[in-house]
Amino acid sequence: MLIRNDSLLRRRDRVEVIGAALLAKATGAGHRRAATAAGLPASTVRGWLRRFASTAEAVRVWFTVVAHDLDPMLAPIVPTGSVFADAVEAIAVAARAASLRLGAVAPWSFASTASRGRLLSNTGWPWAAAA
Repeated sequence: MLIRNDSLLRRRDRVEVIGAALLAKATGAGHRRAATAAGLPASTVRGWLRRFASTAEAVRVWFTVVAHDLDPMLAPIVPTGSVFADAVEAIAVAARAASLRLGAVAPWSFASTASRGRLLSNTGWPWAAAA
């Protein structure tokens, strides 16, 4: 059983809210539309999106490895054409693999747990060196 983690380091908003904004961006929404949907200032959401975009490739690699560690028979993750969207997809695939192997887990809670709360971190493990 995974420990449920509902937050990210140095972020006041719940990981599900941040994840919804990341997903909105990955599917083509801008920061203003994502902020309106979350009921948050556009500058807050813009900061999340910029931070995630700056490490998206490293996040994609990290969660792709996690997904394949959880399910060695997993097919390759098909690229979407956007590094940002590819990273969000890798998180979703890893969360699905975790749910199948370890029991039901919310995708963004899993992302927080698997990154030790550092999904939007600019320091520390696991991908700060890639930034």
